[in-house]
Amino acid sequence: MNSADFDGIVVIQCAGSKRDGAGTLKQANGAPVKFVANPKRAMHDEKTGQWYVYARPDNVSDNGESWRERLLEYNARYRKSGENPFCLLPAWELYSNPIYRKLVETYGVEYVHLHSAGWGLIRSDFLMPKYNITFSTDSKYPVWSQRAKRDCYADFCHLPSKSKSPIVFFGGKDYVPLFSKLTQEFERRKIVFYNSKTPPAAPGCELKRYHTKRRQNWHYECAKAFIDGRATL
Repeated sequence: MNSADFDGIVVIQCAGSKRDGAGTLKQANGAPVKFVANPKRAMHDEKTGQWYVYARPDNVSDNGESWRERLLEYNARYRKSGENPFCLLPAWELYSNPIYRKLVETYGVEYVHLHSAGWGLIRSDFLMPKYNITFSTDSKYPVWSQRAKRDCYADFCHLPSKSKSPIVFFGGKDYVPLFSKLTQEFERRKIVFYNSKTPPAAPGCELKRYHTKRRQNWHYECAKAFIDGRATL
């Protein structure tokens, strides 16, 4: 299947690099929230003296709800009134790399989703706070940003449940297990692109190898090749 004929849903891994000026949620006293995988470790390591609240998405906030619940409510208010007091960005605009914008321009916001290590499978027009959470264990990422497999998250899954359209995923092997888990009940074709010599474990998914010498962020190249028709299903 050529990308020009693709009428399904595209899912792409999130990125560590966020747009300058991206907003975040705040407590009632105005303190901004830094969303990380290990808040206690981040507070110890950063020692910035800044007026931050460190939290995981599912930590209880200052009003008794989880931050995840508050983000849902924030988006509901935005859809109803257009109010966005904390200047949160749509998921496709939160990340710096231009591939996210290109995917939305090609397939439309309702057909592009972001796979976030902190939040789950997010529709591209969902307003997101700035965060620093990853599945990668690479030493270039601080330990407090690395989400462990044992960590419990109430991950979002914004994929339309009634659709039978295929889903294609561009992302690293560390992100494949959660993608597979969150889509396991979807009875439709699910294609996972990968580039490692050893195929990732992805129950219920088709695996499609993308050959490239690039190792870091190869999925950007793969997604662009898919748009251009050079990576086919």
